[in-house]
Amino acid sequence: MSRPRIGGTEGYGERAAALADQYESIAFADVHRDVLHLIPDAPARIADIGAGSGRDAAALARMGHAVVAAEPTPELRLEGQRRHAALDLEWVDDALPDLAGLRARGRAFDVIMLTAVWMHLDAAERASGMASLAALLAPQGRILMSLRHGPVPPGRRMFEVSADETFALAAGHGLSRLHLSTREDMLDRGDVHWSFVGLVRG
Repeated sequence: MSRPRIGGTEGYGERAAALADQYESIAFADVHRDVLHLIPDAPARIADIGAGSGRDAAALARMGHAVVAAEPTPELRLEGQRRHAALDLEWVDDALPDLAGLRARGRAFDVIMLTAVWMHLDAAERASGMASLAALLAPQGRILMSLRHGPVPPGRRMFEVSADETFALAAGHGLSRLHLSTREDMLDRGDVHWSFVGLVRG
């Protein structure tokens, strides 16, 4: 029996191939140009939470990092495994807010990345999700996430999430502000913009 859809993944499985094409059309270095300097030299242990098509996980693996790609939508996970089959990526079926699979294994990561993921969680899920992320972070580890701001597309579950709220949640788990920047949408949607947030365990 397949498990029920996780709320924030609604609308993704049905369009997995088209969405994967969209994700892969933008280079990792362009998406993450604001925070590239915060990714340590290889080899680091990196978790890509909500890995989607595996674009970011693949780029990080090519840089020499040991990468776990966590993606709860089966159709997207299969797209990623197919598109990046030549790379040594560890794909797992896991999701926020609990990340139960990764936590059960006692994993610790130097970097945890969440690209266009955090805004799919409601307030209660963000609170428990931050605890889950903190539990997976190694000493001096970093969390790098992007927050989408703008209208919610039809059929999707998203919430407006501020950088200030994210920093406040993080502070409750011993994480401090490392970075904040804002930028335009990379798909040229005029009503959408992004915040890039960096957190660090002191």
